[in-house]
Amino acid sequence: MKSAITDYLHQDETLPLIQLRRLGLIYSSYRFIVGLFSMLMVYITAQTGNIASLPSFLQQTVLSFYILLSLILLGLFYVVHKKMRRQLAFGLVLDVTILSLLLYSAGAPDLQLTMLYMVVVAASFMLLHSSQALVITLLAIIFVIYQQFFYAIANSMNLANLGNALLMSASFLAVGGLSWSISYRLVQLEKVAASHAKEVARLNVINQEVITQMANGVIVIDKQHVVLANLAAHQLLSLPYNSSVPLPSASDELDSTRHESYTELLTNFEQQLSKQHTQLLHACLSVSAGQSCTFTYDLPSVANASIFGKLRVYIIPLKDGSKLIMLEDLRREQASAQQLKLASLGQLTASIAHEIRNPLATISQASQLLMEDVIEIEERNTTDENIVVGNSNVDLSGNYELYKMIFAQTKRVNRIIEDVLKLSRQQAASQQSIILAEWMPTFLENYFKGHDVFLRVKTQPTISFDTHQLEQVLINLINNGLRYSSYAHPHAYVEIEIYCADNDVIIDVLDDGAGVSAESLEHLFNPFFTTDQAGTGLGLYLSQAFCEANQTRLLYIPEHKKTCFRLIAPSV
Repeated sequence: MKSAITDYLHQDETLPLIQLRRLGLIYSSYRFIVGLFSMLMVYITAQTGNIASLPSFLQQTVLSFYILLSLILLGLFYVVHKKMRRQLAFGLVLDVTILSLLLYSAGAPDLQLTMLYMVVVAASFMLLHSSQALVITLLAIIFVIYQQFFYAIANSMNLANLGNALLMSASFLAVGGLSWSISYRLVQLEKVAASHAKEVARLNVINQEVITQMANGVIVIDKQHVVLANLAAHQLLSLPYNSSVPLPSASDELDSTRHESYTELLTNFEQQLSKQHTQLLHACLSVSAGQSCTFTYDLPSVANASIFGKLRVYIIPLKDGSKLIMLEDLRREQASAQQLKLASLGQLTASIAHEIRNPLATISQASQLLMEDVIEIEERNTTDENIVVGNSNVDLSGNYELYKMIFAQTKRVNRIIEDVLKLSRQQAASQQSIILAEWMPTFLENYFKGHDVFLRVKTQPTISFDTHQLEQVLINLINNGLRYSSYAHPHAYVEIEIYCADNDVIIDVLDDGAGVSAESLEHLFNPFFTTDQAGTGLGLYLSQAFCEANQTRLLYIPEHKKTCFRLIAPSV
């Protein structure tokens, strides 16, 4: 017992402030009710005799003062949140004092009043520090023993009631010990609960961040209502998302404004989902409870054009009866397939291209030597007046044109080989964040200085793209625009517009040429398809391959009033 008391006096663990305030309000209300009840019982007891009488002046004064102070302490504790333990300590000392005065005014030992001391002792050990609670307990014991001792002296040294007072004092200590034990256990439970709540909060923050940053869309439907939808789900389904409204935290008490904002966000998401993706919502709701399902969803035309038209949908049942819906963008699979296709094509074409370049270089060199011979002979003929040219001069000129054709065609074949080798040498895209408003002017200055290329940036978007591959794509598109412009060089011009649509960044490359004919549209991005006899037909094919490797779409927009090639990349 001694060691337990020593340990208690040395430990200073009390209830958390939230619990302390709650229990303090309950005890303050209890004090006010006890005061009113005591006043009522005093008057009822005084009227039980045959002759009506009033309570003693001391009883009336003490109880009136007690009720008034109880009301003041209750209001003060409710309004003032600082120094709550001091307020409680003052109130408990007041309780002991008032009870002692009432016990004294009663003139004889009163078991009911004495039992109220135990409530005060128990409350002090639960609400106050150990030293404060022990002082209040000793104060109650002293008052009870003194009152009983005084009553024993007044009744000719009858010490029978004094023994009862000593027994009651021992009961006070026992109640204090039990209250301490209960309070100590409650504090430990509160600490464990707080530790668990902190761990849950930490895990919830991690889960919230993981769900928010996931590339796959996550939707949870419970009782045919959406209760969770992350950023990726909004982006993949091209639905508006307010990034200032985070996912709710299970560990923290949500304020009403934040909760209403998140509820409104989910409500808007559910309404837009039912309007624009009725087929998807119906398919998810039609799956029976407890069954998992996987299918491919074709996005409607209203969905954002940066999506390749298909999503893989996983429906996973949860234990509480709700459904977890995972949306996977098939662009990553298509990008991987594109990389495998490029790698396979590269292995085949690299060896063929190298073998072709060797005889091609010989042919090109031979044609150049023959052209030089023709030029040399012509120069000698023009300087030697004694030689009669005749028909041989005509033959030499014809040969020169033929040699020139051979040389031009070997250069064209060499360009095709160079493009094929570019295709075979491509590695996986090394993406990095590109701020287009800063990167694009530098790019145009490096590659198109002196050309009429006009840039209009309407926003400050950031995309994730391999910078070398983006350069190749834009060089191809801008060169095509300059080549096919309706104005001849040097008056040809190209316009570049950069803006945002929903969650995507749009880059339009515009020229005022005749555009692409309807017959050529279906073959536009096929390899080796070209309408220019000097072209290789690999420029647009390579550009589209680079875009797909970076999760970006390259489209020709026939509805635009100008010739428009559009890049649509997800915004970072």
